[in-house]
Amino acid sequence: MTHQPEPVDIAALPKAVRLHLLAHDARDAAAALAAFAPEAAVTDDGRTHRGHAAIGEWFEEATSRFTYTATPVGATHDGPGAYTVVQHLEGDFPGGTVDLRHRFVLDDDGLISALVIAP
Repeated sequence: MTHQPEPVDIAALPKAVRLHLLAHDARDAAAALAAFAPEAAVTDDGRTHRGHAAIGEWFEEATSRFTYTATPVGATHDGPGAYTVVQHLEGDFPGGTVDLRHRFVLDDDGLISALVIAP
């Protein structure tokens, strides 16, 4: 039996997901990394970054390359340990606006083990 995505309030998301979103807004790499398992993977723009060192480098580049605002516009609980947050971004990047889906998978300790970011 498959789990149907269920809407969830942003404030009710697991701690690691909320921490990541807040750290991203604050451009705080140390706080963001605290939400990830040591062997986690982040896939963004078709590239996968594995482990804290690579994720930290990705985070620094992703948060400094352009100036933008990110507003969560919806979230779903997609199954055990799986959540999707849709964020609306506006900024000085090509196109100027985009809605991105952040698909989080949490490990048994509640840390992010995988994050896939895509339109």
